[in-house]
Amino acid sequence: MTVRTQRLDFPGHSGARLSARLDLPNGPLRGYALFAHCFTCSKDVLAARRIAADLAREGLAVLRFDFTGLGSSEGEFASTDFSSNVGDLVSAADHLRDNFGPPSVLIGHSLGGAAVLAAADRIPEVKAVVTIGAPADTAHVLKNFGSSLEAIERDAEAEVELAGRRFRITRQFVEDVRGRNLEAAIKALRKPLLILHSPLDETVGIDNATAIFVAARHPKSFVSLDKADHLLTRPEDAAFAARVISGWLSRYLAGDAPQGEEAIEHVRVMETGQGKFQNAVQAGRHRLFADEPESVGGFDSGPSPYDFLSIALGACTAMTLRMYADHKKLELGRVSVDVSHAKMHARDCEDCTDEQRAGGGRIDRFDRVIAVEGAISEALRDKLVEIAGKCPVHRTLESASTVKTSVREVE
Repeated sequence: MTVRTQRLDFPGHSGARLSARLDLPNGPLRGYALFAHCFTCSKDVLAARRIAADLAREGLAVLRFDFTGLGSSEGEFASTDFSSNVGDLVSAADHLRDNFGPPSVLIGHSLGGAAVLAAADRIPEVKAVVTIGAPADTAHVLKNFGSSLEAIERDAEAEVELAGRRFRITRQFVEDVRGRNLEAAIKALRKPLLILHSPLDETVGIDNATAIFVAARHPKSFVSLDKADHLLTRPEDAAFAARVISGWLSRYLAGDAPQGEEAIEHVRVMETGQGKFQNAVQAGRHRLFADEPESVGGFDSGPSPYDFLSIALGACTAMTLRMYADHKKLELGRVSVDVSHAKMHARDCEDCTDEQRAGGGRIDRFDRVIAVEGAISEALRDKLVEIAGKCPVHRTLESASTVKTSVREVE
């Protein structure tokens, strides 16, 4: 599914305009999510962009925005604190509810994860909460201030260097994060919680995930972001997090069914706009990617077109054999089918008909190997080969087909 990104802004907790992006699926919508970025980051940090885009391709619209005084949002960062971040989250939820749809999911990264835990009870429509590398105690962020913390407490404010940038931090911020009881908010959450954390996180240690998990009530889940850093700077780490979130949410959100849009009974393949070859495939309520290997310029994010042909042949073969076994009441062990595809010269094809060899040129060859668990007789072995040849996809591949093509404009 392709992704459409809509620029928008809305008033935050203090009235300052907050800059936002809404990543929308170009197809059936499963629900809306709010994404809270990490401390002093922005809505455009790599992890936020990648996770939002991947979730949108899975049918979930994601609103990511800059907190007051950060990124492209108005306001003074020095006048903000953790409570103001929570207030901005509630304002973002109000905007979604009033203009698009109520948020079903809250996703927070780092201190944004702590913010969604604190804000969840103020957004009644939320069905699930996800944290990524979140601290179990909001005061954890003060560890990043180093020796500047003493200056803040002494002089009421001081400049702190964070991730190569300088920010003015006030005593109000320090007192606010120290005064927060995040553990109480986690215990009172009473919503499904997914905790994602890397055991190699040097910014927010893995012990924070343990503390959040212990404090939370069931249903709760933990998934390790093995080998990832705190900011999920590697594309594969952000993509993995998005896949885990999407799969986990299938327990708590409506199925991937069209809402207010035309339901299609055929297969739709559409470019995602990501990379050279990646396409989103929709077959009924099922979604997956088609792509090419990295060796030819793809992302290798899904099967190739010829892989899909091999999948069709292998699946059809296994299903046909199972139907035959059930019909004949045969005790047939579990069936697996290996299929490989190659192109070869017709004259070299020993299994081809005289007509195929006479045509010359190159032809497609699918090698199919059927494996059956347990012992089978020679007679049954031959019968399985015969029945496999009656699989509808097998017959389609070996017979002549017609493809009718037309072109239409899309507004």
